[in-house]
Amino acid sequence: MILAFSALPAYAQKKENERVANAGRVMSEILRIPDNIPSDLLQKAECVIVLPSALKFAFGIGGSYGRGVMVCRSGDDFNGPWGAPSMIAVEGGSFGLQLGGQATDFVLLVMNRRGGQSILSSRVKLGADASAAAGPKGRDAAAATDATMRAEILTYSRSRGLFAGVSLEGSTVRPDNAANKKLYKKEIRARDIVLHQAVRAPASAKQLLSLLNAKSPRNRSQRG
Repeated sequence: MILAFSALPAYAQKKENERVANAGRVMSEILRIPDNIPSDLLQKAECVIVLPSALKFAFGIGGSYGRGVMVCRSGDDFNGPWGAPSMIAVEGGSFGLQLGGQATDFVLLVMNRRGGQSILSSRVKLGADASAAAGPKGRDAAAATDATMRAEILTYSRSRGLFAGVSLEGSTVRPDNAANKKLYKKEIRARDIVLHQAVRAPASAKQLLSLLNAKSPRNRSQRG
């Protein structure tokens, strides 16, 4: 029993590392799709949230959840290189409606500082605490509506090979502090991980960070 209990933290850390690595694979696959996330939007994003294989489940009245990672440009002004990941959770609202019983990958682009700082600090309801819109893809970025381009968070999904912008209004996004503790083996705030470089990125984040640093090495956003 002692051996079993001593092995639990290592197992929990391994599971979170697998989640981080899966986020890197998902982002890599999505950016290889011909009509993927427009390059100019990715270059203006302050943070990227990737939820690999989110699920819908039923316990009594049912529910839905997604667990993944949030990576941001480091520094309080989000102008540094992409930093260590914070674990993140998305729950409820229209998020569950999008799943349809299928495992679905989600990508959220956080387009300004306020959106990034809000998510790192507390639970944020999309459409209420932060404006959100289905993200344009491919050449659609140039024709995106003003409402879309003013949104703090742009959201996408991939299911059964179909990649599209999707509305997640009514869903909540929050730091997954329990998962951060498992990944980094200590209590640590999401904002300290992401903005203040309090920890080094784990090896499992190498693919995701390398990809983002290659595709979007500098922050080209002019928004606050």
